Amino acid sequence: MHNRKKNKGNWWNLLHSTELSSRNFWILGLVYLQTPFRFTYMLQCIFLLSDSGEVMLEKQLTGHRVDRSICGWFWDQSVSQGDSFKQLPVIASPTHYLFQVFREGITFLACSQVEMPPLMAIEFLCRVADVLNDYLGGLNEDSIKDNFVIVYELLDEMIDNGFPLTTELNILQEMIAPPNIVSKVLSVVTGNSSNVSDTLPGATASCVPWRTADAKYAQNEVYVDLVEEMDATINRDGALMKCEVYGEVQVNSHITGLPDLTLSFTNPSILDQVRFHPCVRFRPWESHQILSFVPPDGQFKLMSYRVRKLKNTPIYVKPQLTSDGGTCRLNVMVGSRNDHGKTIDSVTVEFQLPSCILSADFTSNHGTVNILADKTCTWNIGRIPKDKAPSMSGTIVLETGLERLHVFPTFRVGFKIMGVALSGLQIDKLDLKTVPYRFYKGFRAVTRAGEFEVRS
Repeated sequence: MHNRKKNKGNWWNLLHSTELSSRNFWILGLVYLQTPFRFTYMLQCIFLLSDSGEVMLEKQLTGHRVDRSICGWFWDQSVSQGDSFKQLPVIASPTHYLFQVFREGITFLACSQVEMPPLMAIEFLCRVADVLNDYLGGLNEDSIKDNFVIVYELLDEMIDNGFPLTTELNILQEMIAPPNIVSKVLSVVTGNSSNVSDTLPGATASCVPWRTADAKYAQNEVYVDLVEEMDATINRDGALMKCEVYGEVQVNSHITGLPDLTLSFTNPSILDQVRFHPCVRFRPWESHQILSFVPPDGQFKLMSYRVRKLKNTPIYVKPQLTSDGGTCRLNVMVGSRNDHGKTIDSVTVEFQLPSCILSADFTSNHGTVNILADKTCTWNIGRIPKDKAPSMSGTIVLETGLERLHVFPTFRVGFKIMGVALSGLQIDKLDLKTVPYRFYKGFRAVTRAGEFEVRS
């Protein structure tokens, strides 16, 4: 597409991936340090499949062409084995090793005929999915088909002859302009559909290739967000079977020059399965649990983590189901535990009615209840009021011949709490070194429901 000399130095950054655990990070790095630099590990092709099995995009990466029949074999196995097959990141087919990442109904499938570190292939597919999500404003079949030229251009820059090259979003945005209405109009008028810049960003040859070179701002500021999702499972007796938090430290940095930041927590010992952006220096974290890094310019995910074995949830959902004589009576109560002192917003309760149901009628004292044609019932509560506990009740009519309900629904709960990290993680301080000017900093936290299920 253009004759810019590509810099393979960025390929090494993939080994310091955010999506690798600290232990696997060092193991994988040692393997590569002890391997002769002969590029013996490579991906041969990348396919993007829709949720119906259609090949939306095919990118051949080496001289050896991978036939599309491998996608047919993959889809036949996916249909026959169901969801369990989609959870397998590495699959051995009769002819290739397959690596898959499933995002928003789209399957990212990579193929190789030689053995290679699976974490490298999986992490690269995750990077591709994240970059496309940022460029296209979301992942779906229509957006990929409408912008397939940009998708091909991105893949050209992200991988070279089967080996990861430039995977940092900030650098890619300097190379390839994100799609917008103006660029589409210009491509129609000029006949030039390429968004690729003619000049190579200076950061590609830098020791910090994730950072835009020569960034300048009149007002220097850094904002840190703790974004958490709570996964919980509550059994029929109301006992908490599982409660843990998956969290991300998201940073939005606009600082002149080459800043050096340190971020510390008051209670880092609660963190488990930490994963870092390549900018994080591993040794300060290993010795003192301090994040020391030169940040990318703009918004990025600094790290992710888990906090396990939490004792309580911020919201309770109490379903009561009785059935007799061909009818059932359902009552669901929802309330806040108020342990955190914050308002719970965007509360929803969703459940699937069993197939043996003929009809159902529900009413609530707060919010709205909707029953879809596929027998999915959604109760939109919104904000939980302080003066009363929201409740929903109704009658379910069973099929003829059934006296009692034998399949009980599982209630999926959604909520959002601003201003609190339910894991208990707290930021201690954020310091800026190596620059003489003042900067502004801000901290914020939000917790949402992840896989939050209540069984009846």
